[in-house]
Amino acid sequence: MSFLRLTVAGAATLPPEIGFLLAEGVDPRRLARAADLARAAGTDAATALLANGLMAEDDYYRALARALGAPYRAAGAIRFGRGLRYPDSLAAGLAPLALGEGAPCVLAPRGPAIAELLAGCSRAGMPAITAPSALREAVYAAIPEAVADHAAEDLRRRAPDQAVGRGPASRRLAFLGLVMLAGLCGFAALPGPLALALALAGQILFLAMTVFRVAALAIPAPVEAGGETAPLPDTELPVYTVLVALHREAAVVPRLMRALAALDYPAAKLDIKILIEADDPETAAALARVSTPLRFETVTVPPGRPRTKPRALNAALPLARGALLVVYDAEDVPDPGQLRTAAAVFAREPATTACLQGRLLIDNAEDSGLARLFALEYAGLFDVLNPALARLDLPVPLGGTSMHLRTAVLRDLHGWDAWNVTEDADLGIRLALAGYGVGDLPSATLEEAPARLRPWLHQRTRWMKGFLQTSLTHGRRPLATLRRLGPLEGLCAVALVPGAVASALAYPVCCALAAYRFLLCDVPAAPGLLANLPMALAITLFATGLVALVGPAALGCRRRGWRDLVPALPWLPVYFALVSLAAWLALIELIRAPDRWNKTEHGLARTSRSGRLATRGPLGR
Repeated sequence: MSFLRLTVAGAATLPPEIGFLLAEGVDPRRLARAADLARAAGTDAATALLANGLMAEDDYYRALARALGAPYRAAGAIRFGRGLRYPDSLAAGLAPLALGEGAPCVLAPRGPAIAELLAGCSRAGMPAITAPSALREAVYAAIPEAVADHAAEDLRRRAPDQAVGRGPASRRLAFLGLVMLAGLCGFAALPGPLALALALAGQILFLAMTVFRVAALAIPAPVEAGGETAPLPDTELPVYTVLVALHREAAVVPRLMRALAALDYPAAKLDIKILIEADDPETAAALARVSTPLRFETVTVPPGRPRTKPRALNAALPLARGALLVVYDAEDVPDPGQLRTAAAVFAREPATTACLQGRLLIDNAEDSGLARLFALEYAGLFDVLNPALARLDLPVPLGGTSMHLRTAVLRDLHGWDAWNVTEDADLGIRLALAGYGVGDLPSATLEEAPARLRPWLHQRTRWMKGFLQTSLTHGRRPLATLRRLGPLEGLCAVALVPGAVASALAYPVCCALAAYRFLLCDVPAAPGLLANLPMALAITLFATGLVALVGPAALGCRRRGWRDLVPALPWLPVYFALVSLAAWLALIELIRAPDRWNKTEHGLARTSRSGRLATRGPLGR
């Protein structure tokens, strides 16, 4: 009798979505704890109960089915009928059942919908009940081809002009080569004054593109978030989806899960999805060994082409519950407060700010000289150049990880291009073309750099190949693209994407010519000012290029206080020669294997500036 009185009294004070569990014999203290957490986070009690690991998802939905008088269907026991659609059925949480299943459809309710079911639904015609993860597993198992097709082809179907083309890249590259050759022949045939004018115009254009990097040195940017952005109370924080795509990453799973568990964000408002490939049992086994609450969900992406990270992200995008979304890589260790900072910045920024790029820091710089140069490059890019471009409202080259997005905008843009192997650069251009801006997020995410030449070269070749794909995709109608971006924004986009590849391809030739001209030949002064201008601009361009190459890295080191990396700065011109090699390899690979994803192995770091790149240790909260 005492338990019965406790049950009746407790059910009156608990939210209805968990109050019914008292009759199931669930500990009232656990339910009271879930109710307290829900009030503190401003969410429903069922989500708080499950996300904080206070009850298993399957147990909860079985109990809900009993309370509703409805049949329960586990993932392996769901037989779908006609009308099953992806992603519509998962977005609605409702799917048709085959005839003879005892119910017309199966429902996976969440949050407030559970209380509405308990309060208002009659038992007649009640759908079968299942857990959301069970519904997702069943749909993926029933129509894997539809899931794979949506992940790979949705952008190409809906916005073909913004997707990587199907035709061989060799044809477009050959056409561009012929145009350039014809241009050179035409230039050689021009009268002297006109040829001089065109040469000066070209030098001025290249100088203008270089100035973007040099001008960034004059724009201040904080290293970490300061007090200018007031944090949001937990009740006002949005639901945040975290996507992490893994492939053959068993070695870093413990470190990754510790980093994600350490995120300082209300558990009931976290939606963490770990994406793995169907043929990766080692990573799946490593994830299975880690005990995590429901806010962590492992999603197995159905087999299909291309085997790329953006395809895996597209497969999970329809499942995202958050108003905001962030992508992390397998080796990432983000600052625990990064999501709170991003949510506060998004709340302050206009709706046209669709993305915030976090600061990426190389944490294993002492592994090798190559890793030190990589750390310098990232310091210049993420602590100097990107913040300056964001402040000037210019296109920003996204980093592929620690990029925070408004989920609705990403869906409106049809996700990522699954066939572009540098999906971040492509998405940055598509955001700019759609009229959206990218902001700077002064919050650090630690990264692991390849310490040896071969893996570094494979990774950089993929990046350069993606830059080429992006350039060819959005350069199909160059004048229309430049009109949509605007003059300054268009020049910036050209400088950062095709300009980056072109400069890398031309770098060894320009260095060889400069060395020959200035070291082995006399450079006599011409008799007139106009005749001296080409040489003067060439010297200015060469000097400006060196400043643009070394200056941001040096300033980034200063802002970070990394004095130990300063002696490596003179080696950056040699490092860029390796980037040039990667660009030439990318050109070859674009023709031979355009969608090949050169996998970078992680978990190999021998040093860690922060001490947080350890691969072993206890899982956080």
